[in-house]
Amino acid sequence: MHVLRLTDLGGYRCFDAEQCHAAGVLRADKYQANQPFPHIVLDDFLDSDFLRAVAGEFPGNGEQDCFMRGQERLKFQFRPDQCEGPLTRMLFAELNSRAFMSFLSGLTGIQGLIPDPYHAGAGLHETKRGGHLSIHADFPRHKDMGVTRRLNLLIYLNDDWHDEFGGALELWDKRMRAAAQRIMPIFGRAVVFSTDRDTFHGHPDPLSCPENRSRRSIATYYYTADAGQDQGLIERTTDFRRRPGSGDKRDWRVMLHHLMADWVPPALQRRRNG
Repeated sequence: MHVLRLTDLGGYRCFDAEQCHAAGVLRADKYQANQPFPHIVLDDFLDSDFLRAVAGEFPGNGEQDCFMRGQERLKFQFRPDQCEGPLTRMLFAELNSRAFMSFLSGLTGIQGLIPDPYHAGAGLHETKRGGHLSIHADFPRHKDMGVTRRLNLLIYLNDDWHDEFGGALELWDKRMRAAAQRIMPIFGRAVVFSTDRDTFHGHPDPLSCPENRSRRSIATYYYTADAGQDQGLIERTTDFRRRPGSGDKRDWRVMLHHLMADWVPPALQRRRNG
């Protein structure tokens, strides 16, 4: 039995708001209790045949740029509007729908969730052999919409994925002492987790999958509006952290940026951004 059902309306697949809400409420206690921060792992999240058809539409890299720096390497991403597959676009539309917001609100208790039609940083993600994503806390604000990031959804598209390939999603404790959870990115598995300044996560070790394999996922993010946000202040961005005893690279540029955001008086920040 799948967590959420997609109803076929003559070729268009859509979620049902009542079923979505009930599925979220049913799992709410588990979501809130999970450590090191609220999250849930959901296997068989969607119909497997439909999800395999979406995976079959995954675009080739072609001339697509990838991230190649110390904190993230060999990672490609495609917004839905960069994907030609009709099922892929249909799924992203439904993941931004009222029905799906009902699921997320029922699950997390967060009301007034806002999807992102711009898909900032979201879409289809792919990391090649040798690639990684260092432990980090996500950017907290959507620059175009001026809203606060609250939730991440990941759906994995990796059939026959073996533990020795690596790529487990690690959730670290707030003091960055150790990974509290390691979640393998197997096909059909979804992960929903809250995002804040100390919800550290990533897959920090280089992938050791075969050359013809890659780590693929769907990623969407959700927000809430905050009254009285001062648009003149310096915005924080993705906050990468070093694991204890590792060779992880510090991002000194971002560290300086965050130091200014946290400690420069607001009046000086407004003058700097004015």
